[in-house]
Amino acid sequence: MSNAGKSLIAAGLCRIFARAGYKVCPFKSQNMALNSFITKEGFEMGRAQVVQAEAAGIEPDVRMNPILLKPTSEMGSQVIVNGRVIGNMKAKDYFEYKVKLIPDIMKSYDYLDKNYDIIVIEGAGSPAEINLKENDIVNMGLAKMVDAPVLLVGDIDRGGVFAQLYGTVALLEEEERKRIRGLIINKFRGDRTILEPGITMLEDRCKMPVVGVVPYEMFDIDDEDSLSERLERSGGKGIIDIAIIRLPRISNFTDFNVFESIKGVSVRYVSKVSELGQPDMIVIPGSKNTISDLLWIRENGLEAAVKKAADKDCVIFGICGGYQMLGRSISDTYCSEEGGSVRGMEFLDIDTTFQKEKKTVQTEGVFGDIGGIFKVLSGSFYKGYEIHMGMDNVSSDIYWKAGSNIYGSYIHGLFDNGDIAYKMVKALADKKGVSININEANNTFYNYQNYKDRQYDKLANVMRENMDMESIYNIL
Repeated sequence: MSNAGKSLIAAGLCRIFARAGYKVCPFKSQNMALNSFITKEGFEMGRAQVVQAEAAGIEPDVRMNPILLKPTSEMGSQVIVNGRVIGNMKAKDYFEYKVKLIPDIMKSYDYLDKNYDIIVIEGAGSPAEINLKENDIVNMGLAKMVDAPVLLVGDIDRGGVFAQLYGTVALLEEEERKRIRGLIINKFRGDRTILEPGITMLEDRCKMPVVGVVPYEMFDIDDEDSLSERLERSGGKGIIDIAIIRLPRISNFTDFNVFESIKGVSVRYVSKVSELGQPDMIVIPGSKNTISDLLWIRENGLEAAVKKAADKDCVIFGICGGYQMLGRSISDTYCSEEGGSVRGMEFLDIDTTFQKEKKTVQTEGVFGDIGGIFKVLSGSFYKGYEIHMGMDNVSSDIYWKAGSNIYGSYIHGLFDNGDIAYKMVKALADKKGVSININEANNTFYNYQNYKDRQYDKLANVMRENMDMESIYNIL
């Protein structure tokens, strides 16, 4: 099922194989997610494969995720092939169209096959979604296309793991069942010996071994989509409290993970006025449907609450779609999302017009003069990437409204650079008259990539200790 932990298991295997000296890469033929990344070449791909590439110690390549679907509504998605938008499609239309993309999938796979020792392929959702099995291009259908053995992952944390695994195997066709070479029980809490009778019965019923019982652990690793447990955090305020508006079509919320690593900082996702409270900073994140999400903020009262907080000098920061919402107006005349025009929140003097082509580019530079509470960022180096259809009448890395503490930027990954996040937290603490442990913060932020590497190593160590790696190498 979705959120069973396939992405992290795949990342952990990438790390294990890389540390063993193999040249390894990830692959997911079709990903559906609102968290995306821009490669050096300007191509857009899902962040799950970026994380897995990082775990493998290699540069992300769009061929690791040739098809990306970004939901724009309950019934449709923006379809991105080989890193470029080909249009918006309703689910039914895409279901009929997707077989035409098999040559693109195989071209990407063949390139990776020629250049890597091991490819760790991640499926999507469940391989036993029998209503979607026709012309499958991402689960057992892909496994057949590339003749790959399969490991099936079940999530015990939500209950019913034996039924999940046995039921999935039972619903597969005989040829598909033969491809599954091992079962993995993920997110286990407790004494494994209590689980053994169930494992024995499961192995007997499924006629295949359980090759791992991976314990429930906390890893500070980027999550793939809006099922992330991070988005359920709405309480627990720290010394510095950051509230992020949980938009219905929130995208790239991984932008804010770095703040969670600072001891004393709370990062909360709020979806209603009663959850907002009095944070030190309110962030309006990216959105895959900017106008619709802006109207949602307006209708549920959060816009008024944010304006009230701004009047009390609360810091407001918008990223990408959230930045556009802070402006005077947004116009989507080409129906890049859902079309129409709407008044913005009128914090910043910008007007946004959606274009036919999406801007996808990595960017770096040095901040110009910034005023307000974040003037400490002036002159700091930054690096990140932009993904947006809308263009505005202002050209700036960070747009700041003079005389206020209201900011906006198109740059994703902005806060991951050097000590930017720390400087922001320190500025918020100084404004509040409190202190943050500088030494602990420095250990995290001046070496954020090293911090992420330690998380990948932790994941790999836990998996090695709790999986039958000898069996997995035999399967390979």
